[in-house]
Amino acid sequence: MSRSLQIALRLIFFALALGSILSYSQSPTQTPAVVTFTLDFPNSEPEHYSIRVQSDGAAHYQSSGRLSVDSADTGDTDNFDLDFTLAAPTRLKIFDLAAKAGYFQKDVDAHRKNVAFSGKKTLAYKDEQRTGESTYNYSSNSAVDELTSLMESLSVTLEFGHRLQYDRRYQKLALDDELKHMEDLDRNHELVEVRAIQQVLDQIIADPGVINVTRARAQRLLDHAPVH
Repeated sequence: MSRSLQIALRLIFFALALGSILSYSQSPTQTPAVVTFTLDFPNSEPEHYSIRVQSDGAAHYQSSGRLSVDSADTGDTDNFDLDFTLAAPTRLKIFDLAAKAGYFQKDVDAHRKNVAFSGKKTLAYKDEQRTGESTYNYSSNSAVDELTSLMESLSVTLEFGHRLQYDRRYQKLALDDELKHMEDLDRNHELVEVRAIQQVLDQIIADPGVINVTRARAQRLLDHAPVH
């Protein structure tokens, strides 16, 4: 093969490689899909909350209600916001259930008149190809029912973290009862994503002003929580 032909082939290869790189770098980044669960239930704790989960694991929790006895007496509302990262198994389960539920593009409410009101719930889905949203009290769709239970358990866990933050600051003696309750629920598999509140559990463990038995409870919860 002549030297001029070798140079020509190298130039062609370089041009093709450069074109491939430029094409890749200019392709738009795919927007993460999003599942959102919202619950409004007056006179419950909390009265309102929403959980927003992205397909890349980023998640946001927002709630409003009454955190303490004092706030219940005064009628003051406490607002709570938390950004956290959802573990891959939980995230994949949420999006799998959303798919099984048809991305909430149809009415998921069972419309049964004899079912007690358990809060106004809304599930929503959005990605680059589709959107869906449905509001319900009770659903006979098994995927919706399972997803609702998962989201409610996640809220319970995150609200524990919120109360633990309050107790550590204002009433440390209340921490032990909260953590004991958490341990009971954890044994019954009623808590989800304990790692999402690891920061406050670590603070309790490291706080010399908290009694040892309480710090040990916080440590056991973290030791039992899966690491993903």
